Amino acid sequence: MLYLYNPQAGASQLTLEGDDHRYLFKVRRHKVDDTLYVRNLEDGVLHHYGVTSIDKRSVTLELKESTTLEVKAKQSLHIGWCVIDPKSVEKVLPSLNEMGVEKITFIYCKRSQKSFKLDFKRLEKILLNSSQQSGRSQMMKLEMAESLESFIEENPQCKMLNFSETNFISNTVFDTIVIGCEGGFTESEVSLFSPENIVGFDTPLVLKSESAVCAVAAKILL
Repeated sequence: MLYLYNPQAGASQLTLEGDDHRYLFKVRRHKVDDTLYVRNLEDGVLHHYGVTSIDKRSVTLELKESTTLEVKAKQSLHIGWCVIDPKSVEKVLPSLNEMGVEKITFIYCKRSQKSFKLDFKRLEKILLNSSQQSGRSQMMKLEMAESLESFIEENPQCKMLNFSETNFISNTVFDTIVIGCEGGFTESEVSLFSPENIVGFDTPLVLKSESAVCAVAAKILL
């Protein structure tokens, strides 16, 4: 863990209880006079706190120093992801966060199963843990779009990841892309994009949706 998240980070004094107390002082074995790094994941500031007292249920921290230190990808990437099984999303979300994806907007596309419901509180907890481990200074943003049409209206320059024999991701510059669910896009959905805005991978292999999302993030951000 590179830092601890606390929404009150920046205050002159913090009191840690519960899971934070148990992890830092029973697992990590921190002691009085140690320095802890704390972020609120809102302002890009890394706060340095000194441990001033510890008891069985809580620990008190005193602010020593605050420095602006933003840790993020060099490029912005916004993914419009047609909804798939939430369990598959949860498996790859930490990797996407670590690679620096700025934002994911989930979309119920034509072939998305409407029975799939995303638990945003659970996803945000996964992102929080991933951010603390990777050092990322701001968490990935998560949103929902009413439809693919509404997403395109909000992001008119977006690309579609689909099959293409000539227009490959490696030769394309973009910051927003739509990735389909299992079964891909319908003809009517493909028709929403002009041919030059449809990009693919230079491979004959067919990727699962979650594999494609990770591949796009790695190609663009790493």
